[in-house]
Amino acid sequence: MHEYRISPSPPHGEPLIAIGASTGGTEAILAVVQNLPADMPGIVVTQHMPAGFTEMYAERLNRLCQMEVREAKNGDRLHRGLILIAPGDYQMRVVNIGGEYSVSCRKEAKVSGHCPSVNVLFDSVASSVGRSAIGVLLTGMGADGAAGLLRMRQSGAYTIGQDEASSVVYGMPMEAYKLGAVQQQAALRDIPDILLHHVAPYRAAR
Repeated sequence: MHEYRISPSPPHGEPLIAIGASTGGTEAILAVVQNLPADMPGIVVTQHMPAGFTEMYAERLNRLCQMEVREAKNGDRLHRGLILIAPGDYQMRVVNIGGEYSVSCRKEAKVSGHCPSVNVLFDSVASSVGRSAIGVLLTGMGADGAAGLLRMRQSGAYTIGQDEASSVVYGMPMEAYKLGAVQQQAALRDIPDILLHHVAPYRAAR
């Protein structure tokens, strides 16, 4: 029986889950989202991947998941049951307009050495969603996403980092942990249940 440090009350406003990953991330993301129910809050994902491959990856996830998965396009609105994958060669941000979340996808310079960059996504979630968000940083080489996850935690979001034992490369989540950005370290197999526990009050209230 696992014990989770979770929020005892419903999130403040519409929840949103942001996931970032790099090396080993395609399978790690699948492990997290594959069995999540169709009424989960919206999820945004940045996986380091070149243009073209992100669309194929989204199509693969869509075949395997209960939630709808697609490559994000500029202006797409987030809603329950939808996962948006950042397109290769574009920086994806979450925008809050009147309490509704959408994504901005623009061709821009690399940030932290990447386009799409996890830091760009997480920074936008910290600003646009704040304490209603959940951030998840998975396996990956380097430090992209560590500073962004810290900003999410500082904004009141709940933050999760994959542990070393279950990571293909314990780089990005390690750097986030060293910064104090990670509230809960967890094995990959446990992260879906942590997410379900965390959003359970919101799902029950709807």
